[in-house]
Parts: sequence; structure tokens; C-alpha cells
Amino acid sequence: MERFFKLKEHGTNVRTEIIAGLTTFMTMAYILFVNNLFLGPDGAGIPQEGVFFATAIGAGLVTIVMGLFVNIPIALAPGMGLNAYFMTVVLSSNGAITWQAALGAVFLSGIVFIILTVTKVRQMLLTAVPNNLKIAITIGIGLFITIVGLKLANLVMVSVNPGTDISHPVAGGAFNLALGNFVEQKDTLLALIGLFLIAILMVLKVRGALLIGIVATTLIGIPMGVTDLSGLSGASWIPSFDNLAVGQLDIKGAIGIGLLEVIFIFTFVELFDTFGTLVGTAGRAGLLKDKEGEKKLGKAMLVDAGGVSAGAFLGTSTVTTFVESASGVAAGGRTGLTAVTTGVLFVFSLFLAPLALVVPSAATAPALIIVGVLMMSQIGQIDWDDFFVAFPAFLTIILMPFTGGIANGISAGIISYVILSVFAKMTGRRDVKVHGLMWVLFVIIVLRYAFLGIE
Repeated sequence: MERFFKLKEHGTNVRTEIIAGLTTFMTMAYILFVNNLFLGPDGAGIPQEGVFFATAIGAGLVTIVMGLFVNIPIALAPGMGLNAYFMTVVLSSNGAITWQAALGAVFLSGIVFIILTVTKVRQMLLTAVPNNLKIAITIGIGLFITIVGLKLANLVMVSVNPGTDISHPVAGGAFNLALGNFVEQKDTLLALIGLFLIAILMVLKVRGALLIGIVATTLIGIPMGVTDLSGLSGASWIPSFDNLAVGQLDIKGAIGIGLLEVIFIFTFVELFDTFGTLVGTAGRAGLLKDKEGEKKLGKAMLVDAGGVSAGAFLGTSTVTTFVESASGVAAGGRTGLTAVTTGVLFVFSLFLAPLALVVPSAATAPALIIVGVLMMSQIGQIDWDDFFVAFPAFLTIILMPFTGGIANGISAGIISYVILSVFAKMTGRRDVKVHGLMWVLFVIIVLRYAFLGIE
């Protein structure tokens, strides 16, 4: 291991790397429980067993490849935000788009991603979109995830005014948002308890706060009657390979339905999310100081791109780099041994499947809200005093949760930025520069809404 991972050269040792890998696993293992909310029977419709298997194996194998092939302490798993978008694609289609076809779209986005990485067009796109919009996309997805968590926890309720005809879209005051009744509803009360429990653990800087909070909330839910343990009776602790979604992706269906926009959004969001995570985590580990570091970053992008298609084949939404990898770096992880340790732990988590399937949504929903908090952390980096910057960022952020579509926010941000740039230049501003690819994206989005309409 010393020779393969070059431990001494990176100023680390086996013990430190293994502890760092365990730390990373603890901070991101919540995805094993949360992913089912988006992709499972109550979300996109994939069988629970299939979601858990794909999440554990997808995260495990791709992370191990990252460690062995690139030798950096970065872990991967189905990404938050992209799994939410996957769910909305399926549910908003009213049966027109199956989860198999959506997996086909994810697979194709991975192929596009690989091509963009190999041809280095990926780097051009990263330069084309202004930083403020990249940050706004992350924040908007965070709010989108928060809304999902609040609704799953019943902390936010939607009511329809009497006499409203809901057989067709209505506007105005037909619908009202209200605080959930956590006094009478046990699941809402449990979610509220879980939310504050995780928040307290985060304040105390407890590693693995999200995972610990989910487990603790599940246990608290037992005497409250919210956590149903009946599923453990006679459950097998040996991994089950029934009801898997492996190989069930429908590529022909994705192409036949014309999911070009879906493929585009999966690719677009993953593009910026991965870049920020890779650069931020690798930089914190001191791995980008020379040309060797840049080569590693290129290899990491290739592994990440391949992981997208691999995850789709296994039966999960986009597998991507996790920002939680920074926790392992903070614990001393500097090489791929950290990633390999994390990946092995994900594979072994298959033996936890019976436990994962009894975790109530009231225990996982608080984690989604907390993830939203974490994704909001970058909002201060947007220059809100510059309206040219603020307006596109605001539309990007606000339209994602309020329209239930990540694509709507990204589209609004790009369109408004390009339009305002024309008038900003008329004021004599020399700092306003719009990359040619932004105009290409602008045209594509306008044509999309003009010919396909608003869904």
C-alpha cells in the first residue's frame, strides 16, 4: 500500500487514511437512507431493494475506482439535487416518462459527459457560465431539496380554498401554504425533533451528524409509533438480489420520448457541481499545486463521468463526487486509500438493507432540510449590490423551488443574464463579458420553450 498509494510522499500513513475513509463514510452514509425518498416507491417508483443496492454498490465501486485509478481522497455517490430532479422528471410526466426511461437519460448524460471530458469541451463550458450563476444553481437546488424535506415531514402543508376547481391550473389565492400540525401529527413532531437533533449535532461539530441524527430519530420514532419494525421480523441480513433495477434502463425509450432537455439538465448540473467539489476538495488536500495535480483532476473528472453511466446501469440517478469528502481530508486523508476505505464500507453496507427499509420519512426528511442549509452557504459570494448579477441569480434560485423544476431556474438564469448583458454593455461597463457558448445556450433554451412549451 505504501508503494501503490505513495503514502510517505503525501505525508500520511495507513492508519490515518483508514480513519479518514471511515470519517467520509460516516458523513455521507445518509444517502443510503435518503435516496429511497426520491427514487423509491413513493418517489420515482423504483423498488426499495433496487434503490438501496444501486446506491450502496454504485457509491462503493465508483469510489474504489477513484481511489485506485486517481489516488485522491474523494468519494462518490448518487448526488443530492440530481436525484430530486430525477423524481420530478418521472412524476411530472403523468406516466409518460418511466423510471426506466429516466435512467436511460442519465446513462446518456454520462456518455455525453465522457465525451465532453475527453475533448476538453467540459473546461470550456465551465469558463462560459459566470460564477454567480454557478453559485445560484447550487443554492437553488438546496432550496428545492429543502421544500421536498419540508413536505415529506409535513412541516409545510398545502391547502386548497373551498370552491376552487383544481381540474385545471389555477393562479392567485387558490392555494395556501401553512405550518404543519406537529401537536396532533406524530410523524410531523418526530420530524421536528429530528431536525433540531441534527442541528444540535452540527453545532457541536459531531462527525456524521446527519447519519447519527437519522438513526437516533428512527429510534425515537419507535415508542411514538411512527417507526414500523414489523419489516424486521424474519428479515434476512444476507444481501438480497431480488427486485433490483440493474440493467433495466431504457435507452431507446429515453431517445424515443425525446428527453433531450432532461439529458441536458443532468449533464449541465453535474458539470458545475462536480467541478466545484473536485477543485475545492482536492485543493484543500493540497493536490493541485503542480502539473501532476492537474493531471489527477483530469483523471478524476473521467472517473466521475464514467460513474454517471455506471450508476444508471445499476439503477440509480447520477453518481457524482460528494462535498462531504472534505471531512475525510480534514481527518488527514491525502491519498486514494481514503477513498478505497470509504468505497469498501459502502459495499459492506448492503448488509444493513433491512434496517434502511424501516427508516421512516420523518427521520430522513430533516436531513434534506439540513442539506439545504449547507447548500445555501455560498449565497454570500453573490454580489447582490450589482443588479445585473443579482437578478439572474435571484431568478435561478427562486424558480427552482417555486416551480418545482430545476431546469426552469437554470433556464431563467441564463436567459436573463444574456439579455441584461446587452443593456449593461450600453452603460459602458467593461467588466461585462458573455462567452459565445452562453449565447448558444440562450438560443437552445428559447427554442425549447417556444416549440415544446412550459411543462
